[in-house]
Amino acid sequence: MATATMVLTRVKVQRRFGLALRITVVIALLALASLPLLLGGDVWAQRISRAAIYAIIGLSINTLTGHAGQISLGHQAFVGIGAFSAAFMASRLGAPLGFGLAAAAVAGALTAAVIGLVALRVTGLYLALVTLAFGLTAETTIFNWREFTGGGAGAFAPRPEVLTSDHAFALLCLGVLGLVLYLDWRLVSTKAGRALAAVRNNEQIASTLGVNVTGYKLAAFSLSGLVAGLAGGLFAHWNQIVQAMDFEFQVALVWVLMTVVGGLRSRLGVILASAFFALLPLTLPNFLAGLPWQPPFLNEAVYHVLPPFIVVVMLLIVLRFFPGGFGQLLRPATNWLSGKKRKP
Repeated sequence: MATATMVLTRVKVQRRFGLALRITVVIALLALASLPLLLGGDVWAQRISRAAIYAIIGLSINTLTGHAGQISLGHQAFVGIGAFSAAFMASRLGAPLGFGLAAAAVAGALTAAVIGLVALRVTGLYLALVTLAFGLTAETTIFNWREFTGGGAGAFAPRPEVLTSDHAFALLCLGVLGLVLYLDWRLVSTKAGRALAAVRNNEQIASTLGVNVTGYKLAAFSLSGLVAGLAGGLFAHWNQIVQAMDFEFQVALVWVLMTVVGGLRSRLGVILASAFFALLPLTLPNFLAGLPWQPPFLNEAVYHVLPPFIVVVMLLIVLRFFPGGFGQLLRPATNWLSGKKRKP
């Protein structure tokens, strides 16, 4: 009896120690991640805001492609419509930032719902073509509607006085990212999340189990569009001016690639890959230019070509060796931090 009590006491102590250690590691990682915001000045505050916005976009694509198994190559349309909606609310109607972000989220959700209705009966390659066609059409029509977007001059999206500083706006972007991350985590553990997983695995089997495949696919499109539109609203106020060239197909392709490299259904992997893709074109040229020794093949033209080349190389490496992306590499660490035991 005494031996059993001692064993139980030892197990409790080990569990408490493990929990305290994991909490300490998480706090240390958060403190380390906050150093650029605290010590980097306005430049790094702007970069962190951009990284957070990209991470929100990555999570929106992960909702549609990772959780529901639906491919979207026209996500720039949802983000762009959200951005122009927020800019319209701020510059034309003088609405507060909160109303502008809400309008951006609703506009993105409604647009995605319309595309979802059109694409309900197609899957795979045909669904990708439908979303691709809509994204390209939005670039040349909706984004050039002068009364809504300002045409070639773009639409201004001023920040409210309380968020004029880059540090304050970076905190807002990080707060929104935290909210989206929490909602994504809750979604997976709900009945709707399990239904989306069933739709992703096999629509016919999901239908026989009583899952409303049409309804959940439409809900996935709407939720993904809502988050993308919200990210677009943040982007509008981050840049303070929105133009059609900000949402070209190349940008949408980068967003899809960063989600794949991060690892579908891996929230941490998607966030890290999105931040990396957001910061790479901003930091790599300055880093290379500051090297004490310059290789003869490096020049300013090469600086701007290297980021896309690195993206392609990373994609090939992930597809060949790590199909789960960054999430596959981080899984042992995330399992330990969450207290999950390794399966035998």
